[in-house]
Formats: sequence, structure tokens, C-alpha cells
Amino acid sequence: MEECEALASFFNETCIQIVLSNPRRKGEIKKISLRPVIISEGLYFQQTSYIGAKVYHKNLSRDQAVEKTEQALRKEFKQCQIITETEMVVILSNKRGEFSFRTKEKQTERKQGDMEHNRKKKYILEEGTPVPFLKDLGVMTAEGKIVHSKYDKYKQINRFLEFVEDILPELPQGREITLLDFGCGKSYLTFAVYYYLKVLKQYDLRVIGLDLKEDVIEHCNNLKEKYGYEKLQFLKGDIASYQGVDKADIVITLHACDTATDYALEKAVTWGAKVILSVPCCQHELNNQIKNNILRPVLKYGIIKERMAALLTDAIRAEYLESRGYRTQLLEFIDMEHTPKNILIRGIFHGKAADNREQIKEIEEFFHISPTLGKLLDKGNCV
Repeated sequence: MEECEALASFFNETCIQIVLSNPRRKGEIKKISLRPVIISEGLYFQQTSYIGAKVYHKNLSRDQAVEKTEQALRKEFKQCQIITETEMVVILSNKRGEFSFRTKEKQTERKQGDMEHNRKKKYILEEGTPVPFLKDLGVMTAEGKIVHSKYDKYKQINRFLEFVEDILPELPQGREITLLDFGCGKSYLTFAVYYYLKVLKQYDLRVIGLDLKEDVIEHCNNLKEKYGYEKLQFLKGDIASYQGVDKADIVITLHACDTATDYALEKAVTWGAKVILSVPCCQHELNNQIKNNILRPVLKYGIIKERMAALLTDAIRAEYLESRGYRTQLLEFIDMEHTPKNILIRGIFHGKAADNREQIKEIEEFFHISPTLGKLLDKGNCV
């Protein structure tokens, strides 16, 4: 009881950060961190859990945070570090779940605004710094101020650039990098990636944007000429039939409808793309195929069947990429303007194919489905 009271005493507004680390067992969960936040209802603790390659966030009441931390420290982690405004405390938990407290010299000070739940985020493309293509696309004024009605688009662009920033260590050095953007549309993100990698980061980059709409392609080519983006090119073409390159380092596909995403992924694998960034849309194929006697009571509801089919589609796509030597993640990517679909598939090629083909087959048989990506990869015998 005294241990619990001692632990609970740190959960107040003087707390800066709590970190649970050193897992007792090898597995997916790596660490859990908590920080206090003030929201309308009062003091809460924002919990961040690092599980595998994913990060999960959740707001907890003070009592919930204390209970979660105590249980995790007794059963899941060996160590907890607590940083407050006056001290830094390390709590060690032994095999019997007993705590020992050690106080160290405090090294971290709270910065102004740290307890604000919605702290002002530092974006890669900062407001106040004019960016030519954002101005012409109607997202930013000439002075660098974000147009209010386009703020969601501004956040989306920066969120996507964060995904790109994560893969910088994977990019080849000392040669030209080729990036293909299938279904580029108005090309907010195509221009953003080119500007970030070529202009800001100074990579030797060649970007090709592909779309079926001739007027959109013409408009984008006019803009790239205006900015002097010599190694950015927009072409009219179809994903399935495009043969303009033999190799690609990065393949991006955003909101390619239904099986168009599968054709883009197959192209990326065929070209040996080092990085794949894909936000699928309109996953109709499996929705028309999926059936299972066990799940019949669930699948009879159209909206549930549609969502299950969409999630199943993207999960199997990720598994097929794993079977071809990619390390894949399914990440949250919210696009307020175009579609409620908000999953991004990120694949990094590392060459070690996962031994998951039997598992994929079992899933397909269970749901009576035959995904296009599997058939394309098998037909092409992609490495």
C-alpha cells in the first residue's frame, strides 16, 4: 500500500514525464510514456504506447494513469523513470513486483506550453515561410499565411512529409533517385515531396507524376515550369500499362481507386522500389467476394462488411509486400478533403522475404477471397 501511495504522489501538475521501460519479456511492447495534459475536464495523462512498429495514444484520468502505471510496473516492465519539476526518480521493480525508489539529480525543465493538450505543432513546411507551390495551389498566401479553408490540406501535406522524413535513411546516396507518383491528381503532395527532397534536402531527385486527367497534367506541368523544377515531370497515363522506367526508388500511390492500388504496388515490387508509400481508396474488390459461414451474422450488415473488407484488403496487401522482402507498416493518415480512408501502407525493402505465404492462403480460403495483388505478383513472379 505504501508503494502505491508513493507512486501515486507523483501524478500531479508538477509531473513532467513518466516512462516505463525495460520490458520483462521479449515481445511487441517496447515502452510506455505518460505526460500530464490539461483539457476541459481538468488534469489528465496522455499515454503513448510503443508496440512493435506502431505508436498508440490515449488520454487517461489521474486514477486510471496511476493504476495503469502500477500494473505495468509489476507485470510488464522492470523500470519506471519519473521526471518532475523538482526531481528525477527511478523506480525499479523486482521479480516479485516489489518497488525500490531512487532519486537522481533533476535534468529536465518544463517548457512553457508543455501541458497544453493541443500544443502548437512544428510543421516541416512552416507557416510564415512562403512556399511558391502552396501559394499557387491556394493553401498559402503570398506572405506565407495558411488559408483558413485549406488548413486541413496544409496539415495533410506536412503529415505526409513526416512519413517521407522517416525514410530518408533508406534512400540511396551518390546517385539520382527516381520517384514515381501514380494518380497524382492536383499534385499537392507531389510538389511537396519534390520541394522537400530536392529543394530543402538537396537530394539528386527525379519525380514523375502520372494521372489520367489531361487538363490536370497540363496545369501541373505549367506550374513546374513556373517554379523551375526541371526534374519534375507530369504525364498522362494509366498505372497498369505504364512502362516509362525500368527501376524506381520510391513509389507513391494516393487514393488509387480499388485494384488500381494493386497494380501500382505490383509495379513497385517489379521495379525493386526501396520505399513504397500507398494510401488506398475504394476497396470494392474484396467486399464483393468476402463470405464466411461463421461470420454470416456479422457480414449481413453492409457497413460492417464494407469496413471489414477494406481493412482486410490493406492488411493482405501489407502481407504480400512482406512476402516479397518488404518491412511494412500500416499507419494512420487522415485526409479530410478527399476520402474518409485513412490508412497508409509504408513498405521498406530489406530483402528478407517473410515466410507467410501459407498464412495468406489460409486467410484467403477462410474469407473465400482472391486479391488482385496476389495474382499479379504470382503471375510476374516478382522477387
